[in-house]
Amino acid sequence: MERPAVERFEAITAAFRARFGRPPGGFTEAPGRVNLIGEHTDYNQGFVLPVAIDRTIAVAFAPREDGRVRAYSLDFDQEDEFALADICRREDEPWANYVRGVALILQQAGHRLTGLDLAIQGDVPVGAGLSSSAALEVATLGAFIAAAGLTLSDQDKALLAQRAENEFVGVACGVMDQMAAVFGRADHALRIDCRSLGTEPVPLNLEAHGLCIVVANTGVRRALTSSAYNQRREECNRAVGLLALLLHKRRPRSLRDITLNDLRAHGRFLPQELLRRARHVVSENARVLATVDALQRGDLEEVGRLFYASHESLARDYEVSSPELDLMVELARSLEGVVAARMTGAGFGGCTVNLVRSDALDGFRRQVIEAYRARTGLPGEMHVCRAVDGLRTVRY
Repeated sequence: MERPAVERFEAITAAFRARFGRPPGGFTEAPGRVNLIGEHTDYNQGFVLPVAIDRTIAVAFAPREDGRVRAYSLDFDQEDEFALADICRREDEPWANYVRGVALILQQAGHRLTGLDLAIQGDVPVGAGLSSSAALEVATLGAFIAAAGLTLSDQDKALLAQRAENEFVGVACGVMDQMAAVFGRADHALRIDCRSLGTEPVPLNLEAHGLCIVVANTGVRRALTSSAYNQRREECNRAVGLLALLLHKRRPRSLRDITLNDLRAHGRFLPQELLRRARHVVSENARVLATVDALQRGDLEEVGRLFYASHESLARDYEVSSPELDLMVELARSLEGVVAARMTGAGFGGCTVNLVRSDALDGFRRQVIEAYRARTGLPGEMHVCRAVDGLRTVRY
């Protein structure tokens, strides 16, 4: 175990003892993710290419016999308590709803849970588009599963965590974030088919190319439940509904079933706004598959072209970028040593993902991050990340 991981383990264990007066009985950890490419395709049953990153949510836990759950967040210095038999939303402590939602959905799926004491701590930036919510859901779900002695498939874990966010928290997210938090593999990206839920680890070989994944945070925090995220999802449903009338013999179920040729032939029958939304999703699916192929061939120039095309599509057709995200990409693109850059996550703020040569990291800090801060007055920051494994559980 690396030294930072040891220090974190010791800190969360000490907090658990101080809060609950006994040692924890186990430990779970789930990663955040950065999506290399494939934005707003997951809820359209398309393809995505995320990487589970070394920014994680950790949970120390021990079972209780009274059917109650006590959860303490080190990051917010807040505690939540509820009975497994009576779970409702809290509006004053939003983080607690992820814990409550997981417990409720597990029980609704027919799993018998035991009460828990939980101490939770993370270093996934909140509201930055790195999926802190899915990491919290998956880590918490892992604790409930371990304490109750349940056996679930990895796919079931991801789907139940997604249900907690969809049905309890109220965000209509796709399954990518939870899949990445469960299935992530060190030194690989994960190609996910969001229709079949099939996964394919894709070797990154970044070290061989002298590259690092750099996440650049704009400092503009997103709030998905109050953003246009749910609106975009509804627009996609409307677009495929109209196209299904025109392509009734094929019976398309989602934008996954639509091609660019379909849009060229029938796009004039769609409202312009819906056409743009559909064009982004259809072209982005193609870009994901092309990026997988380019990575496997080691064609970094093509990876860069695909990243920039993705950002342009998200900004113009899907309209989920922002001036801050556009500026961060513009600054990165102008720096020698940056192979690729694009916004990542749902948009409206959050982060960009960049592939940067290791010898250009100092230049990225000066010419991208510091220049961004000077031009916007915002606290932009960078995180050099590596691909790690998904959910892990340790029983003491």
